[in-house]
Amino acid sequence: MINDSGMRAQAMGRAGRRRMVTGLLCGVALAAAPVRAQDPRASVVAATAREWLALVDRGDAKAARDRAAVKFRDAAPEERWAKALAAQREPRGRVVQRTLASTRFEKSFPGAPEGEYAVLAFRAAFEKAAGGTETVTLEREADGIWRVVGYTIH
Repeated sequence: MINDSGMRAQAMGRAGRRRMVTGLLCGVALAAAPVRAQDPRASVVAATAREWLALVDRGDAKAARDRAAVKFRDAAPEERWAKALAAQREPRGRVVQRTLASTRFEKSFPGAPEGEYAVLAFRAAFEKAAGGTETVTLEREADGIWRVVGYTIH
């Protein structure tokens, strides 16, 4: 025969186990949620954008242009791209901090043909400027490789 205190201990033990199991299940569900929500292309385009931005950060306009998409190279002759990059980046100074704020995928843009595009927004702080947003647009080219097709700073 179990007395009152024994029954309470048994009930508390079952309730405690239920809470623990419920907590574990919630933890597993929360941990798995970002994995389901993350587009597998996101890490590829983020790495590509960061590698390209590293060239821009070094002021290597030629290398950045050479690694960009065909549309980028066709639209920006080397000398014009170098001048535009210097005009945008030199007054701001070097990048002190950069954080990826968002990534979205698009099928089209005004004035551009249908395709696979990724638009990444980075919050950036510069040596001589409080901060801004760098937008890097990539296109998945015919060879399946993502390349930069656009870059702006706001």
